[in-house]
Amino acid sequence: MRRLFPVTDETDETAARPGVPAPDTGEAPDTGEAPGAGAVGGSVEREWSLEELAAAYAYPEPPPGGREPWLRANMVSTLDGAAQHEGRSHPISSAADMRIFGTLRGLADVVIVGAETVRQEGYRPAREREAFAAMREAAGQGPVPAIAVVSSSLELDFSWPLFTSPLVPTLVLTGAAAAPDRVAAAEKAGARVVIAGDGMGVDPVRAVRALAELGMTRLLTEGGPRLLGQLVVSGVLDELCLTVSPMLTAGDAQRIAGGPSLTVPKRFALASLLEEEGFLFSRYRRT
Repeated sequence: MRRLFPVTDETDETAARPGVPAPDTGEAPDTGEAPGAGAVGGSVEREWSLEELAAAYAYPEPPPGGREPWLRANMVSTLDGAAQHEGRSHPISSAADMRIFGTLRGLADVVIVGAETVRQEGYRPAREREAFAAMREAAGQGPVPAIAVVSSSLELDFSWPLFTSPLVPTLVLTGAAAAPDRVAAAEKAGARVVIAGDGMGVDPVRAVRALAELGMTRLLTEGGPRLLGQLVVSGVLDELCLTVSPMLTAGDAQRIAGGPSLTVPKRFALASLLEEEGFLFSRYRRT
């Protein structure tokens, strides 16, 4: 993996963090050899360590008054804009993409996901990873991020391991008008129901606020497209981590975000860009 777009203040910040090596700048070391010798385009290609990935994707440092919620999304898209192939994102992913996927989960307090994505992708509880144990403990986090499922109908199979056997209780975000019997079924299975809307649906602003009140401020969403669209329109998305897959699928697959469009497009700024085997790993932050 090589860095294509280093950000000065990010590199300085992570280099200064005790015990964490500075991320690779993507430039070949000065060995006296001609540029590109033993490298591609003058950049050294190698697998980044967990510490380097964690430093590159670290959440912003909290302000003096305490940590504010920061919501980032992690999505993958093909060159022609498909967010999935045959209903799943895995076919357009890669090993490096999955390493970053795991790193983003390892840094998060909670992973927010739409009910349809839970069904399609067969979501399971986050698993504890020894490589992240010390890092999460130092950050005051539990062993794994909680999974928060957004659902208005609560038409979910509460016998799934996601609800019955997670290391930390799965959250279900829903509206105040959700069917009482479905709320009871979720709670009986061991899930924690969080009301984040006055009607059937979930208000993204209230959802972010409710999670923050539970001490979950490092937020990550993995979609799907409908949920991401709602988060974009509501103005609560702070950061987008987008993998651009060097694949073409054609067809009618969804984009990474769907639903109603904004009157005025939102502008985000490129924060960093990594590359491995033709996959681009971009990170954009709201301006």
